[in-house]
Amino acid sequence: MSAMNALPRRIARVFEIVRATLSEIFEESAYARFLERRGMESSREAYSLFLRESEASRARRARCC
Repeated sequence: MSAMNALPRRIARVFEIVRATLSEIFEESAYARFLERRGMESSREAYSLFLRESEASRARRARCC
């Protein structure tokens, strides 16, 4: 395998990692996991429930200082 053939695959992999990272940062992955865990489809009601559950989870976490 030549270096020229590997370069497009490496670039594609970098973009996959960046997309996955942004998905985590903006909670898209967490919402997808929530839907799967609850067996729900995406909707306004599901997203509202997700936000309430996320907020409750954050409120229970111990805060430093």
